Amino acid sequence: MGNTNLKYLRTASMALGLALGITQVSPVSLAQSQSQDQQKKPQTFVGKVVKAKDGQYALVMDEQTGKGMYLDDQEKAKAFEGKNVKVTGVLDVDKNMVHVTDIQPA
Repeated sequence: MGNTNLKYLRTASMALGLALGITQVSPVSLAQSQSQDQQKKPQTFVGKVVKAKDGQYALVMDEQTGKGMYLDDQEKAKAFEGKNVKVTGVLDVDKNMVHVTDIQPA
């Protein structure tokens, strides 16, 4: 993953980590430096689909720290629960969510 994706992931991971019961301090200001055009470009994320404590499906890229983000298409995500996948979509940093365009087995 590129450096930009890592910045997004660090920023977006705090809410998911808390939802999964993992306490983590992450920098929040990194997303503010990204332009809206950069945030609207489709990206690819690789990880494992899990059901968070709040009942929503999420993509976890680092199971030890719980870093990841929620997936907006819960029906597609449900079909891949517990599996490693490649998700393509647009990251909404403010909502810590990927607007999914595609999910494929990794």
